[in-house]
Amino acid sequence: MNATGEPRPVLKSPGHSGRRRDAFVSLCSGLPGGPTAVVAALLVLMPVVLPSRTMATEILIFAMATLACNLLLGYGGLLSFGQAIFFGSGAYLSSLVMMHGGFGLLPALLTAAVAGAILAALVGALAIRRTGIYFVMMTLAFNQTAYFIAYTLSDWTGGDNGLLDVPRPPLTLFGVTLADLSDATAYYVFTAVLFFLIFIAVRKVIASPFGSTLIAVRENEARAGALGYDTRNFKITAFALSGAVTAPAGALYAMLLNFAPLENIQLSMSENIVIMTVIGGTGSLLGSLLGAGSWVIISDILAEIWPRWLILTGGALILIVLYLPGGLWGGVESLMRRFRGGGTPHAPDGIPNNDGSTAQPME
Repeated sequence: MNATGEPRPVLKSPGHSGRRRDAFVSLCSGLPGGPTAVVAALLVLMPVVLPSRTMATEILIFAMATLACNLLLGYGGLLSFGQAIFFGSGAYLSSLVMMHGGFGLLPALLTAAVAGAILAALVGALAIRRTGIYFVMMTLAFNQTAYFIAYTLSDWTGGDNGLLDVPRPPLTLFGVTLADLSDATAYYVFTAVLFFLIFIAVRKVIASPFGSTLIAVRENEARAGALGYDTRNFKITAFALSGAVTAPAGALYAMLLNFAPLENIQLSMSENIVIMTVIGGTGSLLGSLLGAGSWVIISDILAEIWPRWLILTGGALILIVLYLPGGLWGGVESLMRRFRGGGTPHAPDGIPNNDGSTAQPME
């Protein structure tokens, strides 16, 4: 029993490196705010070290989408190829309400978040009726369906041409203009603040009883159900939270480009989000930022070198899966352990360590 009187989730035995506590989190535990302070420092450094503010903003937007995917894949064990449904829908809906409904920036983002949560809950409720490869195929089928709906409704979405002239309204609150976001630096600052708040919120979710139970469902759904948890509702809630984060990311991307392309809702967008999640490391929120940053930067560099740059990124992904099963963050974790002189690796979430302490959920 835990402190609240609820049964403690019983997880499976250790085995996957991605389930250990991030070594870098332990290394930074002495800093005020821990990993949150590390993310804040990265947000300050990114526009300084990267070639442009636009690239830094793009990284943060995809890091939001990757963060949401990680909530499903890393903590819920749900491999979804339907993330582009929420990303593209958020882009289209926010653009339409701004262009035709006169919505400001914050109401448009809120509309996208609510619509994304509802849409994701519906998709999740249908997809989780199956498990394993059939669940994956269900999400893929939903993505293809959403793509053809967007393609057919060309009067609303622009079809192949995309939705043009998407505005980037100023940041206003109660009728008072706080910032003009037409400037690239101002838009980056707004996106960085929003990403920081979302990162903190997702950390709170993972550290909550809901997050612990979601991890228990990932590890052994039958056992979690035997303890009295409604595993179906936990999965649907995880989908809704993922959609609520992914849809505003799509809205921000449309405002960044001043354009909502049909590619936002294509299967390839879902694939890119999953790839960024795997590259960064599933089960690590900090890895989401690393995966998105690596993908955007590498693709930008390679695209200028060779038109068929996707072949190189495909090869890099194969190497990461084979030799860094924990993603790039798993490699950083191993290096940090060596730097700190080895030590006993942390057990998976909820499994007692050798010293009797209990590992916490991954950051």
